[in-house]
Amino acid sequence: MNADALVVSSPTGVDVELAIAGPGSRAYAFLIDWHIRLLVALGWLAAFAIAVRVFHWRGGSSTTVAFLLSFFPALLIYFLYHPVLELAMRGRTPGKRMAGVRIVDRQGGTPSSLALLIRNAFRLIDCLPAFYGVGLAITIFSAQRVRLGDLAAGTLLVHDGDRESRALSQLGALSLNPSLDAATLALGNDLLLRWQELESLTRRRLAHQLLSRIAPAATPPGPRADTLDDAQLRQQLRDALSGGPR
Repeated sequence: MNADALVVSSPTGVDVELAIAGPGSRAYAFLIDWHIRLLVALGWLAAFAIAVRVFHWRGGSSTTVAFLLSFFPALLIYFLYHPVLELAMRGRTPGKRMAGVRIVDRQGGTPSSLALLIRNAFRLIDCLPAFYGVGLAITIFSAQRVRLGDLAAGTLLVHDGDRESRALSQLGALSLNPSLDAATLALGNDLLLRWQELESLTRRRLAHQLLSRIAPAATPPGPRADTLDDAQLRQQLRDALSGGPR
């Protein structure tokens, strides 16, 4: 088992490698998120105190009412910050995004809602005795730099390379053409990923070459590639790779 990377295999034979984040990246992301959630929680308390002063509300002698309206929402903000944002942002939080990391499952995809909730439930143990002592210690000595929450949920924290994310997303979206060899699929996938980075003449030339290579194995051809604009050419290449409509 590689402790430094998660290698995700696809039906194309193209492997996507995701670099696993270490304790340093985890700590950096956590510190950012900790400051954000603390400031938001304190901001709520400050806003409540200002509202009480402005509207001259005293709430009678009931400490329960004061707690429910002030400290309870602040506690919810603090403790639900991670699970809510990781669910909404598909394995990310503002801190993770700034640190360039994200949570994935063992197949490199976005974890399920249940996995994210299990992972966050284990924060109660990972944070002991203070400053994530248990969690950080385990990430230092465990394979693939995981903490208890990751072990329980089947998740990993990886560096959020945009190219790798797009590659996984595209590989998952393609209904691959079984008649094509892995090398052709790998070249086509790479060209689609780099489409916007390449000059128009270069990407058109490469697309024409790949379509010519695919044509014998493809279903009845559509319009000639040299008559298509860039968007149509890109779509024709995607259809040829996926075995979809031409």
